[in-house]
Amino acid sequence: MHGNIHEAILGWYDVHQRDLPWRRPEAGPWSVMVSEFMLQQTPVARVLPVHEAWLTRWPTPASLAAEPSGEAVRAWGRLGYPRRALRLHAAAGVIVERHGGEVPAEYDDLIGLPGVGDYTAAAIASFGFGRRHVVLDTNVRRVFARLLAGEELPAPSVTRAERELAASVLPGEETAAVWSVAVMELGALVCTATAPSCADCPVVAECAWYSAGRPAYAGPERKAQTWAGTDRQCRGRLLAVLRDADGPVHKRRLDLVWDKVEQRERALAGLLTDGLAVQVGPQTYALPG
Repeated sequence: MHGNIHEAILGWYDVHQRDLPWRRPEAGPWSVMVSEFMLQQTPVARVLPVHEAWLTRWPTPASLAAEPSGEAVRAWGRLGYPRRALRLHAAAGVIVERHGGEVPAEYDDLIGLPGVGDYTAAAIASFGFGRRHVVLDTNVRRVFARLLAGEELPAPSVTRAERELAASVLPGEETAAVWSVAVMELGALVCTATAPSCADCPVVAECAWYSAGRPAYAGPERKAQTWAGTDRQCRGRLLAVLRDADGPVHKRRLDLVWDKVEQRERALAGLLTDGLAVQVGPQTYALPG
């Protein structure tokens, strides 16, 4: 079976893969690393222009590390979860200090960088250097849950059994990286979370979930993410004011963008604690310098 699914998914990917800059032959490990940070919980369409602008401005880790962290937050724009920008900036600094300014190729070195967990380390090693690693993002996990385990959706967190199942179908090093990105693409374009296009799937005949009649997910409750009215939305509004300003911002300007005082104060305190903003005067705030 494994040979069949390898051939079918890799063949499908050859025809249907999207032209994404971090997947092109000329893309280096730094482009891959930047994309992995940006793509966390953010759609490809929103990442594309920011990724391009980022690589134009900071083509190497050293060029990013040489600038203040606040510039990384500013350039992050409206991608959301701006702590990722701080972590990417911090990771660039560590790459300069410990790795001669070059993104390291080894998983153990990568996972030691700020903001890099198991998935990101495996993805950079795999997509940036062609190394053989199990790469389990949301799309890959969903494809394997359906194709191999017969479940509509994977568990909320990665399990040992899930990792072992993914490892059991990981091909040799010569095709492992392409395999991982091909499965990821299949999950993004065909085997989607809602309304999957099973008729267009290259491995529908081998899919355990489809063969079982596409049973509904019966695992632990999955929390739906909300946005409107949340602290996260409030933080985003405050940070947008700081990001768009040429210099320090008086608190009056921040007060104008969110009318719930307690929530606004809590969000501002959170931005200061997380290092996304600094207080530069009794009533003035700015991005970190």
